[in-house]
This record gives sequence, C-alpha cells and structure tokens, in this order.
Amino acid sequence: MGYGCLRRYFMGYGVMGAILWLLTTLIKLFVWALVISFALTWLVQFNIINARNPIVNQVGNFLFRLTEPALRPFRRIIPNLSGVDISPVILILLLFFVQRLLFDIFMPAHGM
Repeated sequence: MGYGCLRRYFMGYGVMGAILWLLTTLIKLFVWALVISFALTWLVQFNIINARNPIVNQVGNFLFRLTEPALRPFRRIIPNLSGVDISPVILILLLFFVQRLLFDIFMPAHGM
C-alpha cells in the first residue's frame, strides 16, 4: 500500500489509527535504513564506494549507529554463514512480523 492509501485507511480509527500509522511508518523507515546500511557495507567491501570519502563515512557511521543496537543481539545468536551476515534479513522479517501483529491486535477486523 502506498502512503496515501495507508493514511486514508488509518483516518477512520482516531487516535489508535494515528499511533498505528506512526509505528508502521517508523518500522518502514527502519527497514529502509537496514537495507541501505546493508547495501552500503557491501559496496564498501567490494571497493565500489570509497570509505574515506567524508560523505560516505558520515552516512555509514550514522547508519551503523542507528542499526547496530538492533542487530547486535542477532549477531550474537546467529552464526555467520560462510562470511555472510544474515542478521539484517532476520531483523527485517521480525519487523514485518511485528507490524502484522500490531494490525491484528489493534484492528483485528481490518488487518492488512
């Protein structure tokens, strides 16, 4: 669903709809931060992007500080698979599950 559709969907639910919209938006933004951080890490590892560039360094540092606290527990539990870190994928799946759970709890008749 697009932003406009979700906004119209939540408008009929008052404060609970607004809170659910806010939580859904925050989850989506965090998922995008995870995807961008994951892609940036790979681009730096394969020498496509120069990590010494100040802008790249600032963006990478910001994304690391934003995503690392959420990824750290998963990295402790999930082993590396031949050098591939799948913790972002697991966290994204968990965030989608939480998002769906929020819909089922607060709007059981109108879950998405």
